[in-house]
Amino acid sequence: MDNFYLQELIEETNARGGGMLLNFQDKPAVVVLSIDRYNILLNQMQNTSTLSFGETATLTRTRPVKNMVRQKVLVTGGAGYIGGHLVRELIKAGYEVVVLDNLSTGRKDNIDPKAVFIEGDLADVSLLKDIFASNNFEAVFHMAASLEVEESVKQPLAYLENNVANIIKLLGIMNESGVRKIIFSSSAAVYGEPEKVLISENSPLRPKNPYGSNKLLSERLIKYFCEYMGFKAVAFRYFNACGFDTEARIVPTHQSHLIYKVMQVAKGAQPVLEVFGNDYPTNDGTCIRDYVHVLDIVLPHILALQKMDEMEKFEIFNIGTGRGSSVAEVVNCASEVINRIIPMEVAPRRAGDPAELIADNSKLLNQLGYELKYSSLENMISTSWQVMKDV
Repeated sequence: MDNFYLQELIEETNARGGGMLLNFQDKPAVVVLSIDRYNILLNQMQNTSTLSFGETATLTRTRPVKNMVRQKVLVTGGAGYIGGHLVRELIKAGYEVVVLDNLSTGRKDNIDPKAVFIEGDLADVSLLKDIFASNNFEAVFHMAASLEVEESVKQPLAYLENNVANIIKLLGIMNESGVRKIIFSSSAAVYGEPEKVLISENSPLRPKNPYGSNKLLSERLIKYFCEYMGFKAVAFRYFNACGFDTEARIVPTHQSHLIYKVMQVAKGAQPVLEVFGNDYPTNDGTCIRDYVHVLDIVLPHILALQKMDEMEKFEIFNIGTGRGSSVAEVVNCASEVINRIIPMEVAPRRAGDPAELIADNSKLLNQLGYELKYSSLENMISTSWQVMKDV
């Protein structure tokens, strides 16, 4: 074997945790292990099933052979802020990733170069059929959507077509192709104005805008496919995504979020931060929201795929921290972390803005078993500043 290709094989084996399964003509042909991985397996004589290598060695394995194969997944909307972070974490975890994005809001430079990128739209059924015919996907992460609340009020039909009609096309082609696992990017907007401050997955669903209604309709469509088409699915209801993986250098693709606006004022791109109302029944009169780091959003997606076979056919999880920060607290923290004054001016309340929205994340912590790692307010602000100060 050419030394160049041998070195590539060694590096790839080490990158995948020390082992991988190579196929020939779509059939498993040979297992490649590093010396370290070989020795680990020799010492893990716990199960009864074996991997045989000719007559030279018999190794006990502690997990199925398929886990040693690099699984392939499709990420729709993988050029976006959250999708871009997800793609990078999937590749770090050893997955082969195909990204489908029409770049209407996403950015090509947000996509990890190790992913296969296809520029295209979910409305293009022929393209979807070609993609699924050409790839053996384990699952789909559906992140693509229009997501600006105010825009959805102005263009409700466009949002219905992009967010709901397109997911019907995606699910139908997944079903035809035999790919029946999907992880869906939903939103806390499905709850509308809650009766209680702490919102659980069983709280009443009363969206107050077309965007929230789109997400709820999409969840119900996915559940339909789970009940009648043999799908398995997880829907994650995000609270307020923020922060960055500073090594990835992914840039934001939407400008309506509070911390994005705070950063714009901090670097002088905007003169003042508008605060919509300071007379809410909170400690300082400003709205309270549950802010969660983007890595604490995308990492549970990967965990959900790994645990999907053990879960019910359709599961919903809130992704939030279980604690809230007011607008004033976010601004004050930003001033301390980046050592800059953030001038504010009070504007009228926005219609439909509840005083507090905080996730009950106990299901995420206890049932999925995810431990939040990145979502201190200081870390979310500092990582945002490191990326956005030069953007």
